[in-house]
Amino acid sequence: MSVLSADARRDLEIHSYPVLVYALAPLAALVLQAWLPRLLGHFAWFDLPLIVTVYFALGRRSPIQGTVMGCVLGLFEDALTHHAIGINGVAKTVVGYLAASVGIRIDVENHTIRLMLIFLLSLLSSGLYIFVNRFLLGLAIEPDWFAQLGTAVVNSLIAVLVFPFFDRLQIRD
Repeated sequence: MSVLSADARRDLEIHSYPVLVYALAPLAALVLQAWLPRLLGHFAWFDLPLIVTVYFALGRRSPIQGTVMGCVLGLFEDALTHHAIGINGVAKTVVGYLAASVGIRIDVENHTIRLMLIFLLSLLSSGLYIFVNRFLLGLAIEPDWFAQLGTAVVNSLIAVLVFPFFDRLQIRD
């Protein structure tokens, strides 16, 4: 039985997509994230840029690319919403890095693992968002952890539906 190092395994399983997918998926996530909460109001318990960041970070298995994608999507999300610039950028940067780092180490093709990862990373993103607001910006916000838990569940369910669609868009050799 041959044992592959993490670098060899990563090189064998890196997913690639058409350039149009790299451009349109994040753009669609950002537009929908800015537009849908206006329609749904308090029922908007999702984070589409986070889902896209996690998916591409897991697929590419490159912590640098995951970090950059998370940073860019988070900053654009902040620019399109009422948040201070950089709050979502910090949270999604950390999540993108961790997702790519985990993607190197474990098999992320399993749907159960993907579901657990998006759930945990969604909770981490919410926690980082609250931490930055409370302790770094000094804003007196009271976190609603039940709402954050609900957001993590909804993000997980959306990811279970969206990830197979993105899987079909991969370039196969």
